[in-house]
Amino acid sequence: MAEFLSLHDAVARYVQDGATVAMEGFTHLIPFAAGHEVIRQKKRDLTLIRMTPDIIYDQLIGAGCARKVIFSWGGNPGVGSLHRLRDAVEKGWPHKVEILEHSHAAMACAFEAGAAGLPLAVLRGYVGSELPSVNEQIKFIECPFTGERLAAVPSVRPDVSIIHAQRADRQGNVLVEGIVGVQKEAVLAARQSIVTVEEIVDDLNAHPNACVIPSWAISAIAVAEKGALPSYTHGYYGRSNRFYKEWDAIARDRDTFTQWLDDNVYRTASNPVGGQA
Repeated sequence: MAEFLSLHDAVARYVQDGATVAMEGFTHLIPFAAGHEVIRQKKRDLTLIRMTPDIIYDQLIGAGCARKVIFSWGGNPGVGSLHRLRDAVEKGWPHKVEILEHSHAAMACAFEAGAAGLPLAVLRGYVGSELPSVNEQIKFIECPFTGERLAAVPSVRPDVSIIHAQRADRQGNVLVEGIVGVQKEAVLAARQSIVTVEEIVDDLNAHPNACVIPSWAISAIAVAEKGALPSYTHGYYGRSNRFYKEWDAIARDRDTFTQWLDDNVYRTASNPVGGQA
């Protein structure tokens, strides 16, 4: 059952050095506050999983938290490359990071398989793709019923998944509204999970067919107001498009990035806006 903790205590308890960590949220509800707390606590040797690693993973990698990244697309949305990711992969700064790339479909299926407790995901995919030549996790199997050649990948089973959501009720149930990616699957697939929310309410006021993650699937809930900035939280605040543009220059230079990290993460106890909307 979900326990209400401070974000500091939730990360300290559930994110251990060497852990496999998934941080999900698609376009909005990206758990920046939680990612900054991971950086602040100087967690190391993490295997980071995310369908679309963007700025928060760039920050985690540049801060030296990551050993490996499993993903299906990486970039600064609408702007360009992740320069801290590229620096780590191409030049080994602050240290070398291993990457394992999948397709979007494979990652989504792998999360779903993990949520179902299955060891692998099967999909029609990778036909004509070069990814199998550089990703040893991609295998091909024969359907025992039709003989069709299908792709198979290991299910995603993180040690801990971290997501951001709009609100939780006092029983520990969480409502996710707006664009929903694989947040629900990421939580259900994980051994432990942390959910940051904008607020705690008496009643979720969830509409029929709403995405509600039940308390029994969640390890810890932490209030983190504006915890998704500079991404957005549907119904609460907008996206800071300016900061996504500014990040390109910040991340290109090691010294500029390091100074930004000192000013906006290490020296603050709460989620920095990182460029106001």
